[in-house]
Amino acid sequence: MFELPEFLTLARQVNQVLAGKTVQSGSLGNSPHKFVWYNRTPEEFAALTQGKFVGTAYTRGKWLFIPLEPGYLLTFGECGGRILHHPAGTPLPEKYHLLIHFTDGDALSAMTQMWGAMELYEKGAELQRQYIKGMRTTPADPEFTPEYFSALVQETAGGKKRSVKGLLTQDALIPGLGNAITQDILFLARLHPRHPVDALDGVEIGRLYTAIVDTIREAARLGGRNDETDLFNQPGSYQRLMDHNAVSRPCPSCGGKVEKIQYLGGACYFCPSCQPLPVN
Repeated sequence: MFELPEFLTLARQVNQVLAGKTVQSGSLGNSPHKFVWYNRTPEEFAALTQGKFVGTAYTRGKWLFIPLEPGYLLTFGECGGRILHHPAGTPLPEKYHLLIHFTDGDALSAMTQMWGAMELYEKGAELQRQYIKGMRTTPADPEFTPEYFSALVQETAGGKKRSVKGLLTQDALIPGLGNAITQDILFLARLHPRHPVDALDGVEIGRLYTAIVDTIREAARLGGRNDETDLFNQPGSYQRLMDHNAVSRPCPSCGGKVEKIQYLGGACYFCPSCQPLPVN
């Protein structure tokens, strides 16, 4: 599934190769999938996209926004799979969930895995969509400052009991983070996934903030994780420190054995020596 670094990469690449292109035709999927969410019929999508031109794409959290000017916004959200650019004259996929032809012969296709939204809104209407409406500050926003993050931690600590993994991955408290990138963030912050938020001290909050910002920045610089592909169907260059390949291998920091647990709906990979669970 795409997380914030992958969507940042896709937005940057869309702006490199698609900005300003005019839509010749737009089509919704020829490969039915009950977990792909559309808000338009195929006929509506075709009529509303024809003749529009691509504006400046941007990302918030786990959503990619591509303006189709004038007046519309194509959104991809909470999804994985492939969003691909096809230069003029190159083969197009036989199956797709969305396909746009441009007047210069280029095309854009999307094919999701598991689930995802592919929706077209009149500009401004997307702000009422679940998961976009009221979205909190993301780690890619300038407003995601140490002061903002410290206040978020204090707010979270005053509510229901929550772990640091829950802070990073649940209830969109920090939009754009998922289970995959969270493993490296917690390792770099030297925090156990189960570490209670209300037990974080000032030093630990600072380490966690730095780990979030640095990891997202580095993963985006490298084009996303190496198990996801970009707009040109190339894997990212960011190699996770803590994933299934790290289990039972030496920790890159201390040499201890990396372990795996199941927690909060997903696998967690961590070093018990570098990331000890605090004693009550």
